[in-house]
Amino acid sequence: MTSTDRSTLTRTVKVSAEQVEANVKRGGDIRVTLSPKTVGCTSGFGGVMNLAPGDHVTEHYHPYSEEFIHVVSGELEMTLDGRQVLLTAGDSLLVPIGVRHRLVNIGEVIAHCAFHLSPLAPRPELGHVDTEPAQYPAAANPQVGGAK
Repeated sequence: MTSTDRSTLTRTVKVSAEQVEANVKRGGDIRVTLSPKTVGCTSGFGGVMNLAPGDHVTEHYHPYSEEFIHVVSGELEMTLDGRQVLLTAGDSLLVPIGVRHRLVNIGEVIAHCAFHLSPLAPRPELGHVDTEPAQYPAAANPQVGGAK
């Protein structure tokens, strides 16, 4: 192992989905595992999402970030600026900056996804714009920014 390999390993931080609080505000069970808040990263954030049959993530867009979604299991329908895209296990999707999107589980089992957004917005509160009411408006937003 080289000295570069060793220094990379000392900075590696593992975060389990069970270690972070679920965000349910916009639907589903969304867990931001890797973020400036959890691991001190500087280029984006990501995590995992579970979406029950019939459940959806309310429509929104990201004015500064691209969103990358990879479906691990389940059957989903993503609506991107009014255009529907079917997603199944093994599919990955890029949601470009500024594109309105809404995700629905159209299958009969819980869908599991991994996601990543990059680059970061200038401030966490600027990174997400809702275009329909949140399913649970009293629930907190995910904590992606701030000190680790």
